[in-house]
Amino acid sequence: MSWIPFKIGQPKKQIVPKTVERDFEREYGKLQQLEEQTRRLQKDMKKSTDADLDQDLLNMVTALDTAMKRMDAFNQEKVNQIQKTVIEPLKKFGSVFPSLNMAVKRREQALQDYRRLQAKVEKYEEKEKTGPVLAKLHQAREELRPVREDFEAKNRQLLEEMPRFYGSRLDYFQPSFESLIRAQVVYYSEMHKIFGDLSHQLDQPGHSDEQRERENEAKLSELRALSIVADD
Repeated sequence: MSWIPFKIGQPKKQIVPKTVERDFEREYGKLQQLEEQTRRLQKDMKKSTDADLDQDLLNMVTALDTAMKRMDAFNQEKVNQIQKTVIEPLKKFGSVFPSLNMAVKRREQALQDYRRLQAKVEKYEEKEKTGPVLAKLHQAREELRPVREDFEAKNRQLLEEMPRFYGSRLDYFQPSFESLIRAQVVYYSEMHKIFGDLSHQLDQPGHSDEQRERENEAKLSELRALSIVADD
């Protein structure tokens, strides 16, 4: 290869040694090859950027972004609805149990006092009815009376309130469960609609699955070609 296109009019005496000429042509050939590779790389990168700016791809990204935002909005709405109609009522219902348990403990303490004083009365009732014994028996009965009345009042109140509280659970929770079901139905209905809309937007009319697969493979081939050029 010679970089001089015409040899007419050259002097008979060689003014540039052949070794120098070969070195020059070799280095110039490298530059020509580099120029060609640069043009190829520029062309391939242009194709890559054109692919990145492809309208179908932009539409796909926009559709996905819109779908994700809609999903997040409906999910947040569902969470808020459950918080308001289920979790907060559950918390309020559960707040009754500490006071109920405390009332049961007070009844138990009243029962223990009742048993202790009742045993004391029975002890004096079993003894010989002497003056001192009768006096102590009378005193024990006087001590027992208010304790018995206190226990009976606490016991009666709990026997009335516990079944009523337990029975109220259905009426109390039914609106919460109905609201939970409605929230779930709305959420999953909207998710189905969102995915349906997304599928419709991503689906290219008139394209079969085989055609879409070929298009995807073509895009992958372009990416592989770019990788090969970069490696060169």
